[in-house]
Amino acid sequence: MSEGIAAYSSIRCMWMRGGTSKGGYFLSDDLPEDTALRDAVLLRVMGSPDSKQIDGMGGADPLTSKVGVIKKSDRPGIDVDYLFLQVFVDRAVVTDKQNCGNILAGVGPFAIERGLVDAKDGQTKVTIFMENTGQTATATIETPNGKPVYTGNARIDGVPGTSAPIPLLFSDTAGTTCGALLPTGNNVDVIDGVNVTMIDNGMPVVVLSASDMGITGRESREELEANDVLRAKLENIRLQCGPLMNLGDVSDASVPKMTMVSPAEHGGVVSTRTFIPHRCHASIGVLGAVSVATACLLPGSPAADVAANNTNALSTLSVEHPSGEMSVIIEKTNDGAVDRAGLLRTARKLFDGDVFID
Repeated sequence: MSEGIAAYSSIRCMWMRGGTSKGGYFLSDDLPEDTALRDAVLLRVMGSPDSKQIDGMGGADPLTSKVGVIKKSDRPGIDVDYLFLQVFVDRAVVTDKQNCGNILAGVGPFAIERGLVDAKDGQTKVTIFMENTGQTATATIETPNGKPVYTGNARIDGVPGTSAPIPLLFSDTAGTTCGALLPTGNNVDVIDGVNVTMIDNGMPVVVLSASDMGITGRESREELEANDVLRAKLENIRLQCGPLMNLGDVSDASVPKMTMVSPAEHGGVVSTRTFIPHRCHASIGVLGAVSVATACLLPGSPAADVAANNTNALSTLSVEHPSGEMSVIIEKTNDGAVDRAGLLRTARKLFDGDVFID
């Protein structure tokens, strides 16, 4: 263990499920200020690099190897600042190149638990600045008697049982990472002979037709991860899309995500299978779903070609995924541009204490 890490024998943290992900939530002041040292500490916390993460808290899956770093905000009208960090499982990489709307679901309760936000009796709105993308979200937390509760009747696919609802409303999501909703300016581009939509409405995503990739879009996560030909083709397209999306060389980046779309099977607007970017997602990320739902509204795009019709000014788009569906609310302006997006998540506190580094 390096001398720098040795100074951190243990760090206070809270482990939470946020949406369909899970990870460690830390106060910014509890982590090293130096980025390299911080990343080394978090790799140690998670047990990376190791495919099993056996010597750390990670769950051997990108969905359970995540970190939220939270601090009280100095920004006008903002309660807390939130930095998301993805800790790679089998590589010594910690990246802030993307946001995570699932881990975001736990930020509000965590902020109240840590005293960063004063809770009201009934419900408490927590306004969150997302440092990764520069955008803002408002989470509404159930706080009877001024304390967060995690039990409730809200159900989201990919999580067993029910929990207290946490509505999330996003503002200014378009182009937060890539600089524009459509970084190439086109609804459709052609990469390696495949029609794609390169889009960023809170998460950089390349949207492709499942049939163009030689699959039906109904395959299981395990089947897709075992398809080496598909994975190689997706990665080749992804590497070409990176510079076109103003992301540069994405060889070691977790974005863009790669979402293959097909006609919905269970009453939704579209069905999805998403690589994030090298493992197939058990469901779909929150902000990834927002980007895909937005792509469904773009004429001529692969998503629009297979999507069920839904073009009202206020549209609820059910995005199907391997574990169920995610309902995305898209609010449009009078000229048809996407204005705001929101959705329902849940979270649960799993433990609060100290995680040991040495």
